[in-house]
Amino acid sequence: MSKSIKNISIASHQNNGLSSVQKLGLALGFIGLFILLLALFNISFPNKTLWLSISIISILAGIVLYANATYLNRPEGISNNGLFHQSLTNRGTIAWIIGIVLTLFYVVLYWFPKYLGLGENGATNSGIIAFFDPLSLLLNGKLASQWFVYGTLYTIAILGLGYKFILKYRHNKYQLVRTISVMFFQLGFAFLIPEILEKLNPDKAYFAKDLKNMWPLNYYFFNDWHLKALLNGGNLGMFMLVFGIAMIFIISPILTYFYGKRWYCSWVCGCGGLAETAGDSFRHLSNSTQKVWKLERWMIHSVLVFSFVMTIAVIFTFLSNNPGMSFITKDQFIYGIVAFLIVFTGVLYIFKRNDLDADAKFTMLTLVAIIIISIMINFFSGNQNILFIDSNSLREWYGFAIGAAFSGVIGVGFYPLLGNRVWCRFGCPMAAILGLQQRLFSKFRITTNGGQCISCGNCTTHCEMGIDVRSYAQKGENIVRSSCVGCGICSAVCPRGVLKLENDTPSGRINSNEILLGNDVNLMELLNNKK
Repeated sequence: MSKSIKNISIASHQNNGLSSVQKLGLALGFIGLFILLLALFNISFPNKTLWLSISIISILAGIVLYANATYLNRPEGISNNGLFHQSLTNRGTIAWIIGIVLTLFYVVLYWFPKYLGLGENGATNSGIIAFFDPLSLLLNGKLASQWFVYGTLYTIAILGLGYKFILKYRHNKYQLVRTISVMFFQLGFAFLIPEILEKLNPDKAYFAKDLKNMWPLNYYFFNDWHLKALLNGGNLGMFMLVFGIAMIFIISPILTYFYGKRWYCSWVCGCGGLAETAGDSFRHLSNSTQKVWKLERWMIHSVLVFSFVMTIAVIFTFLSNNPGMSFITKDQFIYGIVAFLIVFTGVLYIFKRNDLDADAKFTMLTLVAIIIISIMINFFSGNQNILFIDSNSLREWYGFAIGAAFSGVIGVGFYPLLGNRVWCRFGCPMAAILGLQQRLFSKFRITTNGGQCISCGNCTTHCEMGIDVRSYAQKGENIVRSSCVGCGICSAVCPRGVLKLENDTPSGRINSNEILLGNDVNLMELLNNKK
């Protein structure tokens, strides 16, 4: 019997070694990745179906084994010990290597797919894309593309690392339900259903996409090729068009009113799903300083203006070139947009001016900018140019800047360096729109009990959106921020139960706990008014 004393201090480095099961899990996972790497370098496999199955099963089995050995033997509660001592989670060498590899992968995926093996000009696939041909033929009846490979790997990451997330937060019911939700929507609505529908409708262009993505996150929804595909797609195409518009203007606002933007950003969205699962280990890297908060406002609202203007320009061009396919003219469309935005901005100011914080004021300025640019588009644009710029070039630049460079290369590639919500925080126009609704037209808030706060800072450290949650908790003030995605991690890691996610009446949720001096208010009158 050993007489050595076991050091159980959380600051100790004596017990940080990997167990045998953890090593086995890592080995299996790396074997699966190594098989994919061999396929990337065009190594020929005698039976692609068998080896692809071995690769995927090895990756998932490795994650399951590692997660079981890591979390199932731990006591109840959430442990984030050692995050700032590890190279992977504290911007060390491993983090930089992974960041560079992810960034290079996205660059090749978007702009140089031939290096992944995509056959061009009728040539057959090779490399890792050909390696996925058997699975693609099974699901959609076509040979694989770089997007099918990406979608498969994306889904595997969310499912596998989602399981790891579930074990880590298994004592928190909200986290369990939320994670199962993003895994379900990614597997079903983003991967399997579109692939199967494409196999059943091989000539329909509108099925090869994530069905839960809506404008403006789905930036090509109003592009002419997509609108033509829907309008010429019979009853099914028309249903997809009406459903997509209903998601934007009816379903999304209603759900955001009741539940905040979390219903989409933390429960449904694929970008959020990857951030919450694969990016969970990096959430503490999100900067929470005032300087970065100011940068966040400028960037996300600039992207919002860009996406709105580009969408208006795309629809304007479509109506100019296809007047017979719509019941309104391009002039009616522009004036309708301008009238709607003017009325909306006016109503917002009249009824919500007392609740307009800096975030909301930025959004108001955004709406004014969109109104002005929309009017300019109507007077200084033609059938093929928008504000004297070729419309096709504009769309290409929009797809490059927002759809590829920001959301992909920076948004995911920089997980290990800048945190897991870089895209959601600084660039997602969908997050900006839902944030405005959440700030001013929602029942959702995070309530705080300032008397119980011990200022440990766990909430701020692990807020992936860089919100200084502790500053709100110390004052006992409700957290009603446009950027909050309602992930609930701040509440989960709080050792005192100070934070609680709630859906209540909209009245009184903003600045509901102002500091009052006895000489400034009649306390009895205040109590009577609250009844």
